[in-house]
Amino acid sequence: MSRFAPIADLLAQDRKGHTLPRELYVSEDAFEFDTQVMLKSVWLYACTVAHVKNPGDFFVFELAQNSVVIVRGRDMQVRAFWNSCRHRGAKICLEQRGRAPRLMCPYHQWTYGLDGQLLAARSMAEDFDKADHGLSPVALENVGGLIFICLGDNPPPIDRVKADISEQISVYDLEKLKVVVQDNYIEDANWKLVMENNRECYHCDVGHPELISVLGTTGFGKDAPDNAAKHEEWKALGIDHDLIEFPDGWWHRVARLALANGAVTQSIDGKLACQKLIGPFTAPETSSLSVWTQPNSWHHFCCDHVVTFSLTPISPDKTLLRTSWLVHEDAVEGVDYDPDHLAALWRKTNEQDGHFSAINHRGIASDGYIQGPYAVEEKLVDDFKSFYVSRATAALEKIS
Repeated sequence: MSRFAPIADLLAQDRKGHTLPRELYVSEDAFEFDTQVMLKSVWLYACTVAHVKNPGDFFVFELAQNSVVIVRGRDMQVRAFWNSCRHRGAKICLEQRGRAPRLMCPYHQWTYGLDGQLLAARSMAEDFDKADHGLSPVALENVGGLIFICLGDNPPPIDRVKADISEQISVYDLEKLKVVVQDNYIEDANWKLVMENNRECYHCDVGHPELISVLGTTGFGKDAPDNAAKHEEWKALGIDHDLIEFPDGWWHRVARLALANGAVTQSIDGKLACQKLIGPFTAPETSSLSVWTQPNSWHHFCCDHVVTFSLTPISPDKTLLRTSWLVHEDAVEGVDYDPDHLAALWRKTNEQDGHFSAINHRGIASDGYIQGPYAVEEKLVDDFKSFYVSRATAALEKIS
């Protein structure tokens, strides 16, 4: 019998249109299953190409005990490797982000090229072949500038996701952006609750007054109005596309939505957060493109900046939410943008959501919790939960 048999029993208790059984949110067994099995069987958003903009730039993505280094090579290709030396296994990159001409293990100084090939290993036997001891690769896909990795040996298909997302975000040319703010925020809640909170705006009217003054609430579980005039404007810019919402069992949603109250970007006051515009825009434009991927990311593309979000579980009741703000590579701090103004709206929203996720987790952890029904406008929460259950069940079957 699989050591995860109790997880299989819990997954079998899933109820359509309802939240998950308690233990799938709060137990150590579920955390171990999620990080060792389920999340290793799917594609995870890690960072953007702008996080590793130049040769030698690296970015470390971690999930439980697993650490992956994403690095830009001298050939400008972005690759991913296990962050573990092929000598005796020591961790190579100790900082979360950085730049290095080559990757050197701090323990015994085995040295690797940016392509993962072993360059130097002193005092080895005569028959030792450096070519057999390069860094172990991790599956990586560049989706229009968003970097996804899979920690499993047999990554699932990603072609439909790659085509649909790349088609719409390519106009923003992430290779010509730079990361100017990155926040790492620990939420006191299970990762699935953090995702569920993001997937609905049922709480926004009361919970996010700053956010809805700029974004409104339509399109986030509520139907967006059919605005023919806006669609004509978007067509002229080449950015008008039909809504894509988790098609045919795939795991992505892409939607362009008009901003509210005359806002031209997702900033605390709705005014430009960066004076140097990006992509095809030569003047401020009153919409943003939102991209969601299961199971761990969401992104917003505006005329002046991009903001990306990823989450990874740290423990059953703690989740790392990483938020990054990107602007044009030529934008100058203090002239074109103020980092605090750029980040203010989503910092406030993240703080508010952290509170809601925490009280959600604490309530579920009590003996009084009963699986509850989703509201009609929480359909995107149900989509996430259904994704989790289906992928978790499939992953269990593979190891049974």
